Amino acid sequence: MRTLAKAVAGAGLAICAILWGLFALGGWITRLLGWPAAVSPPLGVRLLGGAAALAGVALVLWLLRYRRPAVMIVSTHFTFVRMLTGRRGTARPEPLVVRGPQRYVRHPLYLGATAVFLGWALVTGDPGSMLGAVLVLLWLRLVQIPFEERELRDLFGEAYVRYAREVPMLIPRWRARWRCHGTADNPRPIPYGAWPAASGMGEHRAAGGDPARRTPCRPSGCPRRRF
Repeated sequence: MRTLAKAVAGAGLAICAILWGLFALGGWITRLLGWPAAVSPPLGVRLLGGAAALAGVALVLWLLRYRRPAVMIVSTHFTFVRMLTGRRGTARPEPLVVRGPQRYVRHPLYLGATAVFLGWALVTGDPGSMLGAVLVLLWLRLVQIPFEERELRDLFGEAYVRYAREVPMLIPRWRARWRCHGTADNPRPIPYGAWPAASGMGEHRAAGGDPARRTPCRPSGCPRRRF
C-alpha cells in the first residue's frame, strides 16, 4: 500500500505539472499573439468537439477493461522516475497488454486523453486550451512516447518490435490490429509472455501443437469480447 500511495502521488504530481505547464504555456502564447480570450465556434464545430471528447472518454474506459488503474499508475510512476533520473533497470510491474484498444493503437490512453482535451477546447472555444491541447499532443509524440517506446523495447525485446511493426502508434489504420493466436476452435490474442515461443504472427496453433493443423488467423475468428 505504501508503494502504491507513493506511486500515485509521484505520478499524479508529474502529470499535473506537465499538463498545467503546457496549458499555461498555450494561454501565454495566445495572449502574446493578441488572440481573443474566447471565440464562438459554429454549432457543428461544437458538436464535433463534444463527439471527440466522448470518444476519448469511451476509449479510456475501454482500455480500463484490460489494464488495472493501480498498475497503470505504478507503471507511469516508474516511467517518470526513469525519465527524470536516467535510472536503468526499474521494470514495469505489468506485462505488455495487447488486447482491447491496444490491438488497434499502441498508446490508446494518450489518444483518448488528447481527444478529450481537443474536444473540450472546441466546445468551449478557448484558443489557449486549443493551443494547450496541441502542445500536449506534441509533448506526447516527441518526448513521452519515444521514451516509453525505448523502454518497452528494452524490456520486451523483439516481441515488442513485432508488435510495433503491426500496430500504429496513435492513429488507427484500416485493418491494422494485433492478430489473434490460439487453437482453431478457441482463437485468442496471444499472451505477451508467450510471444517468443510463438511460431508465427497471425496463425492459430492447433490443440496439441500439431504444426500441420495450423490455419491462418482470420479477423472474424477472434472473439468479440477480446476486442
